[in-house]
Amino acid sequence: KIPELVLKQPLDREKQAVHKLILTAADGGNPVRTGTCEITVIVLDNNDNAPEFEKPFYETVVDENESSHKEIIRVKAVDLDEGLNGEIEYFFADQTSDTALFNINQQTGVITVKGQLDHEKASLHKFDIVAKDKGNPQMEGHCSVKIKVNDVNDNAPDIIITSLSSPIPENSSNGTVVSLISTKDADLGENGKVKLTLAPGTPFRLSPTVSNHYALLTNGPLDRETYSEYKIEFKAVDAGSPPLSSGKTVTIGISDINDNAPMFTEKSYTVYAKENSAHDSILCSVFSHDPDLGENAKISYSILDSKVQDVPVSSYIYINSENGSIFSMQSFDYEKIKVFQILVQAKDHGSPSLSSNATVHVFISDRNDNAPAVIYPSTSMGSVTHQRMPRSAKAGHLVTKVTAVDADSGHNAWLFYRLAEATDASLFSVNLHTGEVRTKRAVSEHDDSSQRLLIEIKDNGEPIQSTTVTVDILIEGGFHEPISDYRLKTTEDNKKTGKITLYLIISLGTVSILRTDSGYKNSSRNLQIQLNTDGPIKYVEVLGGDMMSQSQSFGSYLSPMSEFSDLTLVKPSSTTNFTDTLNVLDASLPDSAWTFESQQVSA
Repeated sequence: KIPELVLKQPLDREKQAVHKLILTAADGGNPVRTGTCEITVIVLDNNDNAPEFEKPFYETVVDENESSHKEIIRVKAVDLDEGLNGEIEYFFADQTSDTALFNINQQTGVITVKGQLDHEKASLHKFDIVAKDKGNPQMEGHCSVKIKVNDVNDNAPDIIITSLSSPIPENSSNGTVVSLISTKDADLGENGKVKLTLAPGTPFRLSPTVSNHYALLTNGPLDRETYSEYKIEFKAVDAGSPPLSSGKTVTIGISDINDNAPMFTEKSYTVYAKENSAHDSILCSVFSHDPDLGENAKISYSILDSKVQDVPVSSYIYINSENGSIFSMQSFDYEKIKVFQILVQAKDHGSPSLSSNATVHVFISDRNDNAPAVIYPSTSMGSVTHQRMPRSAKAGHLVTKVTAVDADSGHNAWLFYRLAEATDASLFSVNLHTGEVRTKRAVSEHDDSSQRLLIEIKDNGEPIQSTTVTVDILIEGGFHEPISDYRLKTTEDNKKTGKITLYLIISLGTVSILRTDSGYKNSSRNLQIQLNTDGPIKYVEVLGGDMMSQSQSFGSYLSPMSEFSDLTLVKPSSTTNFTDTLNVLDASLPDSAWTFESQQVSA
C-alpha cells in the first residue's frame, strides 16, 4: 500500500554517481491502468577511496652538481573520491632522512633539489612519498622514489704526506729517501685518476712506487751553506674534464756537517810594530769565518811552530785562541830583527776538525835609539885621537876625515858633523855631511902648533842622538904628508893586498846573501859594492839583501897611518837606508866613486 525504495546492495559513487529509476503504479481494473514516475537517486560521496599513485616506484638520475630548486622528478596520485575527499597532498614518509637534500611540492608532487648533492657521500637516495586526501577519515597512498646521483669532477686531488725525514744531512748521497707521499681523489673513473708532479729547481725527484704512491729522493749534492732548507712544492692533477688540481708545500731542512774549513779574511797580513814598544802590546788581530754551524763553526787560533833567528817565534808573540788577537811578549829591537813572519792556524771544533793557515808578516819600524858610533879616527886607545899636519898647509887642506855610522835606519841614520869646539875656530872647518876636516885658511907662523878639535856627530832622528870625538892636531914644520908616503909605499902592495881585500869583501857579502834566513826565500837578491878612494880614508862597502831578509853590509876601512889593510866588519844594516847614506856622502866627495851591481839569482 505504501511503497518503499529499499537499497538492495552498497552503492559505489565512483562507479555510478546517479541512479535513475522508473516507478510504475498499476490499478486493479481491467484493463489495468498504470501510471509512472521517474526517481533519480544521487549517490553522495563517501571517503572510501585512498589516493593511488600512478606508479608504485619512481626512479631518476641526477648529476651531483645539479642546481637547487630544479625539478628532477614528479610523482602523481589519484583519488576517485570527490571534493575534499579527492583533494591530495604529497609528503615525505616518516623516517625519511633526505629531507635536507630534497623538497616536494605538496600540491603538485614535484621533487626538487634542496641541498648539495655529493656522489662521494651518497650515490643513491631512496625514500617514500605519501599522498593524503582531505576526507574524514583521511586516507593515504604510498610510492617509492629512487634517485641515483651521477659523479662529476667536483673533487680536487688530495696529497697525503705519509712520512717525512727533516732535516737531512747535507752529505746525503744521491737517491736518499726523504719522504713518502700518496694521492687520493674522491671522484670515480677518470675523474679519480691523479698525477703528482714536483716543482723544478730543487735537488729532489719523485719516484712512483705503487698505485698513487711516491717516494721523494735526493737528486744532487746538498750544501747547507748555500741553502739551509728547501720548500718542496707538490702539484696533483686529476684526469677529469675540466681537470682539477691541488698543491702542497713541504719544508725540508738541511743539517750541517763539518765540510768547511775556516777562511781567513786575508791570506797574508802585514803588521808594522814599533821598536821598543811595551811587551803585551797588541800587534794585530786576524779573523776567520767558518760557514758551518755550532761546534763546526767554533774557531780556535794558534801559532804554528817556526823560528826567527833560531829562536822559536813563540818567544816573541802569543795569540788569543778565541779572538785571534796577537800580542808581543817582549820589546823588539830593530837593529837585531827587522822582519819576521808568523804562521797562524785557525781550526774549527768539528769532527774531524778542519783548519787553514794565514801568514802574518811583522815589520819592525825603527826608532832613534842608537847614537852615532865613530869608526875613524879610532879612539880605542883613549878618548883623544892624534893627527899631524904641516905648517905649510894651504886653505882647503884635508887634515883628516871623521867617519861614523848609526845602527838605526832611514832618517834616523843620517849623520851630520859639526865643529863644536876648537882651539882656533878660524883655522878649521868640518864638512856637514862627510866629516872631512879641512883648513879654512893657510897656516901661519903665529898659529899654535897644538890644536884641539871637538867634533860633534848628530843623527837626524827624533829625539836627536849625538856623540863627540876629540882630535888633537900637531902642526909641524917641514913635515912631509904621510898620506903621500903611504900611497907610494903601498903602490906595489895594493896590487896584491888591495885585490885580496876586495875579494875577501865580495866573498863575505856573497855568502851572507846566499844564506837562508829564517825561512824567507826570494828569487833574486842585489849585491852592491861601493868603493871610495878620496882622502885619507879608503873603504869598500859590500851591500846585499832583499826586502824580506835581514840586510847585510861589510866594510873595509884603511887608516892613512897604517901600512896594512885593516879590515873592519861593520854590523848588519838596512841596505836601502845605508845606500841612501852613502849617496849623501858620495855627493860631497871630490873624487869619483864606483858602484858595481850584480843580480844574483838563487837556484
